[in-house]
Amino acid sequence: MQQHILITGGNKGIGLALTKLCLDAGFKVSVIARDFDGFVYADAVNCVVYDLSNIAGIEAMVSTLGRVDVLVNNAGVMYSLPYDAYPQEKVERMLKLNLETPVKLIELCAKAGVKRIVNNASIAGQIGHPDVWYGITKAGLINATKSFAKIFAGKVVVNAVAPSPVETDMLETIPLERREAFLETVVSGRFAKPEEIAQTIFWLVTEAPEYINGTTIDINSGAYMR
Repeated sequence: MQQHILITGGNKGIGLALTKLCLDAGFKVSVIARDFDGFVYADAVNCVVYDLSNIAGIEAMVSTLGRVDVLVNNAGVMYSLPYDAYPQEKVERMLKLNLETPVKLIELCAKAGVKRIVNNASIAGQIGHPDVWYGITKAGLINATKSFAKIFAGKVVVNAVAPSPVETDMLETIPLERREAFLETVVSGRFAKPEEIAQTIFWLVTEAPEYINGTTIDINSGAYMR
């Protein structure tokens, strides 16, 4: 039976690279995004136009998708603002998109037959991070990964990845001086590529042993060794 994978934000960046891998592997792919302008795989995937900050409508939206075998919570937002200059509406939007929505999707997709879930977290959730609210949401997502792995007791395998900065549109929100400082901390001397994160997620939803459960895989080229 063809596997059905649901990818939030699968229309660009890491999500786009993952969409390509899943299509090449023969998955049925559904992508949720606010718009699909310029999306190169629009004819090959089920494009679900939806604003994931609207948590109240997520259940109705998911009900139209049928059985979901794999969920990848990839969509997220970062503003790179000082903690004392954060507009409340941005705090609320970040909490919804980066944390509340993934948790809601996990809950609903578990009822829709999902077997594997991967959450796209961040190194920001593991370290003290200049964007305080971003770090808080990603730390919460890492904790949710552990919690749901226990709650589902092996019936659903739940893991996360924690990339350091990646060459996507989000990178442009980080001030230049922070980018330059980060590059001094990594073994490779460069940022991660979207394909590298996507390949790790793909492995987790296809070939990774089920004993890897409740785990967060670091992808940071030595920027945070533990």
